[in-house]
Amino acid sequence: MKSASKPLHALRSWLSIERNQTSHGEKWISAIGALLGISVVYQLTHWCFPHGFGSHAGGAILLASMGASAVLVFAVPHGALSQPWAVIAGHLFSAFVGVTCQMTFPDQAWTGALAVGLAVGVMHYLRCIHPPGGATALAAVIGGSEVHALGYNYLLTPVAINVAAILVAAVAFNACFAWRRYPVHLHRRRQTTVPVASAQRHVDLTQEDFHAAIGQLNSFVDITDENLTELLELAKQHAERDALHPALIEPGRCYSNGRLGRAWSVRRVSVTPALAGPAAERLVYAVVAGDGIGDIGHASAEELRQWARFEVRLRDGGRWAKLGSD
Repeated sequence: MKSASKPLHALRSWLSIERNQTSHGEKWISAIGALLGISVVYQLTHWCFPHGFGSHAGGAILLASMGASAVLVFAVPHGALSQPWAVIAGHLFSAFVGVTCQMTFPDQAWTGALAVGLAVGVMHYLRCIHPPGGATALAAVIGGSEVHALGYNYLLTPVAINVAAILVAAVAFNACFAWRRYPVHLHRRRQTTVPVASAQRHVDLTQEDFHAAIGQLNSFVDITDENLTELLELAKQHAERDALHPALIEPGRCYSNGRLGRAWSVRRVSVTPALAGPAAERLVYAVVAGDGIGDIGHASAEELRQWARFEVRLRDGGRWAKLGSD
């Protein structure tokens, strides 16, 4: 028997719609930061060039790609793609590539595509992947005669000025919130750690293990090594405070198998007993999250207890949390 949520879960997986666990306050802080950041970019550029520059007598240039950079540095301030080197080098090298492509192959339909493709390759090799850099490279090609007339001055005005302004705004604004310090190097999360004896840890993962796993993944991960290892350590400390299996399985409650990734699953035990017959003494359960979502089955209380790692409840934002945890 399948639930109607099964196809919805499959669709969400295909679209990669992740649960957003940030608070409403954090969302508003990000939005206000982006608003102020773009305002700073415009005002600083206009202050530096009150009469415009080059053939732009009408005023200062504000790169459209700064809007995308604002999303990263204010909404994801600790992401790898948001860090200063990524922002500075990603924009400047992409601008250089864009200008070079336009000067070498002017008025060609494919010049913009070439500029973006080369910019992505350059950012990869220089370890400065910053998605808005692709827009900066493209703007150098499709920006029109006024942008073309700037030549390599495009790197300074407006690119370097815009980049400096957005970084100043990001550092200043995020400094107002201890948990959002930017760049990520300034951020030190203060957590009360629970000391755990080494004998309690069956497998103690290391920094080297993380580097090896990321290498096998062979895909760019938008999180710094420091934050990734910190996240794992906190998760391990959280896991080590719990028993391996719940003492009792009770109808009407939800239990997780405690696995990771695609193997993770949550079952809700029904208060309705199984149908009459050999299965009458077994408990009915429905898979409400993770692997097998929508499936319905039945098992004995002991079988469910051995399968379950701990009891969970659905928190705000669609996040499943261990019973009794924050």
